[in-house]
Amino acid sequence: MTAIAIKRALLSVYDKAGLVELAAALHGAGAELVSTGSTAKTIEQAGIPVTKVEDLTGFPECLDGRVKTLHPRVHAGLLADLSNPDHERQLAELGIAPFQLLVSNLYPFERTVASGATPPEIIEQIDIGGPAMVRAAAKNHGSVAVVTSPGQYGDVVKALANGGFDEPERRRLAAQAYAHTAAYDAAVASWFAASYAPDEVAEETGWPDLVAQVWRRADALRYGENPHQRGALYEARTTAPGADPGIAHAEVLHGKAMSYNNYVDADSARRAAYDFAQPCVAIIKHSNPCGIAVGANIAAAHAKALACDPLSAYGGVVAANSAVTDAMAGQIIDGFAEVVIAPDFDPAAIEILTGKWKNIRLLRCDPPPWGAAGGAGETTDRSISSEFEFRPVSGGLLAQTWDRIDQPGDDPAGWELKAGAAADAATLADLAFAWRACRAVKSNAILLAAGGASVGVGMGQVNRVDSARLAVARAGNRAAGSVAASDAFFPFPDGFEILAEAGVRAVVEPGGSIRDDGVIAAAQAAGVTLYFTGVRHFYH
Repeated sequence: MTAIAIKRALLSVYDKAGLVELAAALHGAGAELVSTGSTAKTIEQAGIPVTKVEDLTGFPECLDGRVKTLHPRVHAGLLADLSNPDHERQLAELGIAPFQLLVSNLYPFERTVASGATPPEIIEQIDIGGPAMVRAAAKNHGSVAVVTSPGQYGDVVKALANGGFDEPERRRLAAQAYAHTAAYDAAVASWFAASYAPDEVAEETGWPDLVAQVWRRADALRYGENPHQRGALYEARTTAPGADPGIAHAEVLHGKAMSYNNYVDADSARRAAYDFAQPCVAIIKHSNPCGIAVGANIAAAHAKALACDPLSAYGGVVAANSAVTDAMAGQIIDGFAEVVIAPDFDPAAIEILTGKWKNIRLLRCDPPPWGAAGGAGETTDRSISSEFEFRPVSGGLLAQTWDRIDQPGDDPAGWELKAGAAADAATLADLAFAWRACRAVKSNAILLAAGGASVGVGMGQVNRVDSARLAVARAGNRAAGSVAASDAFFPFPDGFEILAEAGVRAVVEPGGSIRDDGVIAAAQAAGVTLYFTGVRHFYH
């Protein structure tokens, strides 16, 4: 397809990286350069001829630079469809020359938000003229090429050597330009929603009228949940301080490409491990823990987690909330793991793991901003993605605030003793561990624990009786003397009675059933300590 030679280019950029080299290449190819403000000054200082926009328009920049390119002599030059004879006639009558190239990147809105700037300072970084020009040139890509990133300047140099950009190239640049302005607008909309929505926009519901987020494709996966499904990984923009980079931004240190299911399980594993301040390891299969434990060090935590269900743990995803050591790595290679995710790896641990398996996936991922123990903590990120989590449903999205272990009922000091003797310090510590660990189990969830480790897990059942039976069966003789946590109340005493008959000595649950009295009576009859938390942690 015929390329359009670049005879006239408009340059207006905040990011000056590569600008002088690009301007020199354009000038060397015979293109006339038109530019704005500091961009023109940078080009001039390099000794390259340039026409200032105010000389083109005959109108000075004003309002502290808010108005400089919003003028017919700029936008007519960008929007004229040169395949339309009437447009060409009008340009000639008006004495306006068309542009064949726009180079523009926008004010650093997100970086300004991330810096902790005040709202007036942030608002000043909402670009108006830049997006208007970019959208105009992208709309008119039949006649104009638009470049929005210094990373694309090499393409401009190649196009100069080839007589300009051809139509498919201009269309691709236009698509990238619209993605650029869409991301920018989404960032602005999200900031407004997070900054003003709670008080001014959503007084009745507490929810903003609109949420905006942009995801960029980070990887194309071999397939989705099953081989007949296509799969891809998209990552959210996380530039604000306090934003959780999440599993999508993890650095793959070693191994074959991550699969869709690897990412799902790794996210669940990371979520589970960071519910604890102590060294913790969670081993996950199909989004459920095969084992989860805390220990004096990360290797001890891993050994205890693995002991819960070594059969199921084979081929699982292992997450640690501190650096993987050589001792932990040596334990992992005694079995098999598909993925190991941690905030870091000791060099010796990497050598051990990769020496045994060339395909094992090692992921380094920063901790979540709320830190250990799952509390909300203090975060300066006020983006929509930090406030809410979303789940697609047919035709839309469900949104909710994140479930974190930060409610008053999550602290054992706030628990209410309902039956039996008050737990001693060791028992209370195990109950607190079981309560936090249970949050990582798909509902209905029952988790048995002893010594800071899960010993039996009943997950994802459609009634709490079956979950209790499954947890007891998986624990075997370890059920006797253990403690148990239930993610929601027992609707009838029968589920609790299964635990008591297995020798569970203390149970923690939310309470709140209309039949709580029956469960309390069953605990009193069995001599089992029973605490109510008053808070529920379903995980669907």
